Amino acid sequence: MPDKRTRQSIEFLNWWLKECGPPRDDTTAQRRLEKAIDDYLEWMPEQGYRPGTIEDYRRTLNKFVVFTKGRGLSWDEMFTMDTLKWFQKVRALTWAPGVRGLSRYLFEQGKIPRSIAKRKAPVELPENYEQYLAYHKQSQQASDTKIIAIRRVLAAFYDHLEKNRIKLCHLKIEHVDAFLAEFGAGFSQNTKKTYRGYLRGFLNYLYHERLIIKADLAPLVVGRRLYAQAKPPQFLRSHEVERLFASLKVSTATDIRTYAMVHLTYCLGLRPVEVSKISLDNLSFSRTELTLRTRKSNNPMTLPVPEHTIKAVAAYLIGGRPDSKCRAVFLSFYPPYRPLSPGVIGRYVTECMRRAGLCATAYWLRHTYAQNLLEAGASVYEIKEMLGHDRIESSKSYLHIHTKLMREVLFDETL
Repeated sequence: MPDKRTRQSIEFLNWWLKECGPPRDDTTAQRRLEKAIDDYLEWMPEQGYRPGTIEDYRRTLNKFVVFTKGRGLSWDEMFTMDTLKWFQKVRALTWAPGVRGLSRYLFEQGKIPRSIAKRKAPVELPENYEQYLAYHKQSQQASDTKIIAIRRVLAAFYDHLEKNRIKLCHLKIEHVDAFLAEFGAGFSQNTKKTYRGYLRGFLNYLYHERLIIKADLAPLVVGRRLYAQAKPPQFLRSHEVERLFASLKVSTATDIRTYAMVHLTYCLGLRPVEVSKISLDNLSFSRTELTLRTRKSNNPMTLPVPEHTIKAVAAYLIGGRPDSKCRAVFLSFYPPYRPLSPGVIGRYVTECMRRAGLCATAYWLRHTYAQNLLEAGASVYEIKEMLGHDRIESSKSYLHIHTKLMREVLFDETL
C-alpha cells in the first residue's frame, strides 16, 4: 500500500482536482492499480528479490500512483510507452524499472494486453536478409541476442545501399568499405571487428548459398583472420586434464554449477550453446542418457552420460539450482531466474581453466573430447556423429595430428 506521505499527496491532489480541475472518473482504475502494486510487491519476495530492490520498486510505484492519479489516466492508458516516458520525464528518472517490472508481471498475469518492458518488434528486412538470418540461426545455433545484433548491422547496411541506390547484385568491395567507414565511426576497434564479422557472414551467404553477388567479397573485408583455419585445434593433454579437475571446487552453488558444466563439456564434447539449452526433460537419470534435440545443423541425438558426470549434474540440481518453474537446467542465481546464455557458460568454464593455470578456453574441452575419441580408436565418421557435425570436413578440422599413434607405428615407441 502507498505510505503515509504518498496518501497525503493523493489527498492533496484530490482536493486540488476538486477545487481547480475538471472532474475525472478514475476511481476504479486507481483502486485497480493499487491492488496490482500490492500483489506485485507481495510476489517479489517469493521470487527471491532482495529487500533493497523491493523497497526501491515500492518508492517508484508510489510515485507512479500519484502521477497517474493527478492525470486521471484510465487503466488502458497507464501501461503504454508514452505514459512511461512521460512519467520518467516528470520524475527525472532514466529507466523506472519498478513500472517496467509491474507491467511485465501484469502482462504475464493476462491483465494488460502488452508489456512495456518487452523489446521492440524487430525491423523487417527484405527477403534475402531475412532468409540469411534464419539460415544463420539454424546453422550456427545463434542466440536471439546475437541475431538481434546482426539484424541491426544488416538493417544499417540495407539503408546504406538504398540511400546510394546500390543493388545487391551490383555490390562491390568499394561499397562495403564505404559502409564500414560510415557505420563504424565512433565504435571501438573490437566492436568494429565484430561488425565486420557479421557482414562477412552475410556476404559469404550471398555468394556461396544464393549466388546473388558475382565475386566472393568476404575475404576482402578488412580485418579478416586469414590464417585462423590453418592453426591446429587446441586441446588439453592428460596431465592438464587432471590438473583441471583437481582444481574444481564445490564449496558454493556457483562452484557446483560450474563443476557440472565442465563435466558436460569435457565428457560429452558439448558446445556452450548446447549446455545452455539442456532441459530437465532431456535428462534420464535411470538410463544415464542425455537427449540433445537442438544441435548445430539440426542433428539431434541421444548420448550416454558417464556416471561421474550424471552425479555432478544431480549434485547441482539438488544442492545448487534455484527453485524455479523454468525447465532449463542451468539458471542464473538472481531473480527472475533465467537460463544462462552460451557466453556466460563459456566464461565460467574458461575462468575455472585459467584458475587451474591453463591458458585455454571452453572450446579446448570440446577439442580434447574429439582427441580422446580418436585415441580410443573411433573413426572420423563416428567422431562426426558424436560432435554433431553435418560435414566430415568440420570434424577433420578438430583433429590434431595423432603424434602418439604415429610414433608407435613408425618407431615402435610409446610416449
